[in-house]
Amino acid sequence: MSESMSPLAPAVIDTLMGVSTATITTILLKKGLRNVWIRGSKPLHGGSPRKVGRAFTLRFIPGREDLATPAAWASPRSTRAAIENMPEGCIAVVDAGFHTDSGIFGDILCARMAYRGVVGLVTDGVIRDVNGVLSTKLPVWCQGTAAPASASGMIFANWQEPIGCGGVAIYPGDIVVADDDGAVVLPEAFVDEVLSAGPGQEKLENWILEQVQKGAELPGLYPINDANLARFRDEAGG
Repeated sequence: MSESMSPLAPAVIDTLMGVSTATITTILLKKGLRNVWIRGSKPLHGGSPRKVGRAFTLRFIPGREDLATPAAWASPRSTRAAIENMPEGCIAVVDAGFHTDSGIFGDILCARMAYRGVVGLVTDGVIRDVNGVLSTKLPVWCQGTAAPASASGMIFANWQEPIGCGGVAIYPGDIVVADDDGAVVLPEAFVDEVLSAGPGQEKLENWILEQVQKGAELPGLYPINDANLARFRDEAGG
């Protein structure tokens, strides 16, 4: 397990903060990447600012009664140890195998993550102690809530290794962007493409939306033809 990750440059974060997950998935689709949206992971509290960070991965496996015990929480290979290794600015991405009968984390662990500067938690599972978690202000994307602790149905296996979260392959250090549409993984090899195309695509689609709201018809506008593209560039400086 390696916890070492290079931090994202502030300029990269600033640019991606202005690019929606919807736009990112469209850009990656054009590049042949279709499986980047983490299924089942929804914002616990909508309307929060978009979050961007490198993935710090964690993995749970189905529980086994002799191993999934509260005593395991004090093990050197535990969620507690993993959290103490999370670098500031990361997004914790947790593979729970779509398990929804017990929460991966509760308010105390989320409070510690928030204190350490973790910018978000993304999982295909659920959390517990929801009111306490909300009070920590840690942005969470998950399937919902459950009262039982993780040990009632899962075993924590490891951290900082490749995982499958929400049916998506995620490697430690991958860039994760999360907003009200969910969370997507942005592989390093495609970052420059999204940084280059993303802001312009957002600007174009905002202009198209304005035209639609003024009564413009869709043919020739969405997708945009050469004449409307020229008008966009003239009016919006695109």
